Amino acid sequence: MKGFANNINILFILLQHPASVQLNIFLTLKFNCMEKFKLSPREEYLGKRIVNAAYTVHKELGPGLLEKVYESCMCHLLREENIIVVRQSIVPVHFRGLVFDDGIRLDLCVEDMVLVELKAVEAIIPIHRAQILTQLKLTGKNLGYLLNFNVPLIKDGIHRYIYNHKQ
Repeated sequence: MKGFANNINILFILLQHPASVQLNIFLTLKFNCMEKFKLSPREEYLGKRIVNAAYTVHKELGPGLLEKVYESCMCHLLREENIIVVRQSIVPVHFRGLVFDDGIRLDLCVEDMVLVELKAVEAIIPIHRAQILTQLKLTGKNLGYLLNFNVPLIKDGIHRYIYNHKQ
C-alpha cells in the first residue's frame, strides 16, 4: 500500500506543475527511485583521466578555439598516459535490417569503453545531450562525457552521462 500512496503523491506533484516542467520532475523522481547503476572500476578510472585531461587542456588553452584543437590536445594527453583513444570513428546504424555505414561519428572513443563528445559552443542545448545519449545507446557503452570548452570555468562545461542498457 505504501508504494501506491507514493505513486499518488508523485501524480499529485506532477499535476500541480505546468506541462513543460512535468517531464523534468517525472524524470527526476524516476531517477531517484531507480537503483544506482554501477560502472566498472576501469570505466571510473578512464572517466577521471578524461576529466583531468579536460581541466589541463582548458587551463593551458582557455576557451575560444575550435573543437578540433581541443580534440587533438585531449588525445595527446590521454595517449601520454598509455590510454587508447580513437578519434572520429564512424559507427554504423542498424535499422530494420538495414545498415547505414555513415551513421554516427564519435569524437573520441576511449579504450572502447567511454565516449567523449567535444563542443566549443556558447551553451549546451538539449540536442547536444540527446546526441551523447543516442551515441551511448547505439554503441552499447555505459559512460559518456559531453565536454564544452567554450566556458570560463571548465567545471561548468563537463557533463557526465551514464546509460543503463539493462532498463
